[in-house]
Order: sequence, then C-alpha cells, then structure tokens
Amino acid sequence: MPVFSRICDPMFGFIKKTKSAPPAEALPAEPEPTAAGAQGWRERLRDSGMARGLSSLFARNPRLDESLLDDIETTLLLADVGVLATQTLVATLREGLKSRAYADVDALRLALRRQLVALLEPVSKPLLIQGGHRPFVILMVGINGAGKTTTIGKLAHRMKDEGRRVMLAAGDTFRAAAVEQLKVWGARNDIPVTAQTHGADPAAVIFDALQAAKARDIDVLIADTAGRLHTQSGLMAELGKVRRVLGKLDDSAPHEVLMVIDGTTGQNAVSQLRQFQQAIGVTGLVISKLDGSAKGGVVFALAREFGLPVRFIGLGERMEDLRPFDAESFVDGLLPETLGEP
Repeated sequence: MPVFSRICDPMFGFIKKTKSAPPAEALPAEPEPTAAGAQGWRERLRDSGMARGLSSLFARNPRLDESLLDDIETTLLLADVGVLATQTLVATLREGLKSRAYADVDALRLALRRQLVALLEPVSKPLLIQGGHRPFVILMVGINGAGKTTTIGKLAHRMKDEGRRVMLAAGDTFRAAAVEQLKVWGARNDIPVTAQTHGADPAAVIFDALQAAKARDIDVLIADTAGRLHTQSGLMAELGKVRRVLGKLDDSAPHEVLMVIDGTTGQNAVSQLRQFQQAIGVTGLVISKLDGSAKGGVVFALAREFGLPVRFIGLGERMEDLRPFDAESFVDGLLPETLGEP
C-alpha cells in the first residue's frame, strides 16, 4: 500500500500530493538582526537564577569560611544544580578550604569555576554529521512546549548554512498546527518538508521522508515528533515504533536522537530524560530557553546524572541563538568575573 504523503518544496511546490492542505500560516516575523558579534554568553545568561544568585553572593565580598560554602551550596541547590552535583562540588571546595588551598575568596571563586567546568567538559561534545550516513537522520523528541519545533528550524538553518542539503519530516501529526509550523520553518529556510494529513501514523510519515531523502540525495533529515509527557506510556512506546520502522530502510537510523529540554523545567528534566532514555535511547541534548527565567543549573544536574552530550543550548529567539554548547563559555556566563561585581 502506498504511503499517502506530500513533500512541500519551497522551490518546486508540491512534488507528491493526495489531499489539499489547509493554507500555511503566515511566516512569523524574523527578529531584527543584531550588530556583528551577537550578544555574548554572559549577556544572555546573566538573568538566569544561577547567575543572579552567584553574583549576589560574591558581590557581598563574603568572608572565606564555612558559612560561604553553606551559601554556595544553597545557591546551587536553588539554581537546580541538583543534590548529587552540588554535594560533589561543595565537598571538593570544602577540602580545599580545610587544606588552606585558597589565599582569598577570589581564589575560591576560581576553584568553583574550575569545578563547574570540569563537570561539564565531558558532555561538551558537538554534533558531528558523519559522512558515512546519507542521509544522516536526526530524530527530535521532547515534552510539550519544550521548544522542539523552533529548535528544528534553527538547526536546519545552521545545517544549510554549513552547505548541507536538508529535509524536514513533520512527524508531529497529533497537534493540528504542528505541520503548518514546520512548513513555515521550511519556507523560511528554503528547505523541503515531508508531511501527511493530521492524525496520520508518525512512523509512516518519517519512513516516507527517509525514502524521499534517499531519492533526493539529502545530507541531513531532521524528523519532528509529537511532544509528549514522559508519563504517557502509549506515546512513549510510539517512539520505539519510529526507530523500528526507520531500521527497515537503514538499520543504523536514527543516527542522532536529540531531546529538547526546556531550561525552565528545573529538576523535572531529570525524570523526563530518564523516561525518554528508556523509550528511545537519547544520544544528545538541546537545552532551550536559557536566556530568560531559567535557573540554569539543570545543565549540571543532567551532566552529573546521565553524562549525555549537550549539543546545543538556546540563548534567544534569533537563528544564531542556538549555539553549540561550550563548557567554559557557559560557566563564565554564570559566574561573576570579579568579586564585588553586581
């Protein structure tokens, strides 16, 4: 039985078509570009709960004693760094304090920086598109509202700018507006989108997209999936079906399973990731919405708990604000540069 789908190509229109689709939503306004050299990590992260807490702590020029370590511990816990990561960090600082390894508070601040960077460096690994897979299939997963569709659009833009041929697969057939939103991103980036009607089998959509991508010599296929709560066992099992169906065409696909995690969700992210890991086998993370009300510390909690690569973080609405994760830049964005800095 043929798969009833359509590929919407910005250049050539509908290549395959069975039913007329509702008109696409108007393209959302593109944010105004910034001056050359977009805002740095510090400017983007300074409003996070962790950055505010640490800045406030060190701005008081505290004394170098146990009470300072207690304040650091409280600040880290309130910033969603997590119990395990916080205990490890503070225990190391306490050993240094007892051995008089710190000449002053600034030396302790620098020691904290080193510990934070050391915790994140093992997970600071870029997404590498392996040339042996054509197309390289990226399956995007996450809960509702995590910013998955927006991340797909920004990731597609980045891939195309790197000279790759990209296709999108509208595997979120559960939410009526999801297909149209993905087509908006496809039109903005001049990238084809494979889609079916609302309510279609997501595995069939993504299978059909992989067939089309192979036929059109696509380098990277990015497949959307419906946002789902980690407690919805039926929808979680559906992800396993997607993996099995892709395996019929390419036994190594998907080559990357990227989970988008809302940076404002705090410690709930740990249980979310645990369930998605069991259901589909997550291979990389994107932490979104870290430029606003997020506390920021969840990145450390996830690194300590799972050790999965953090591929990208979202630091704003612009295309360039989806940034490859860098441990040192991230930590420097959270810590004050000097004592007494507000």
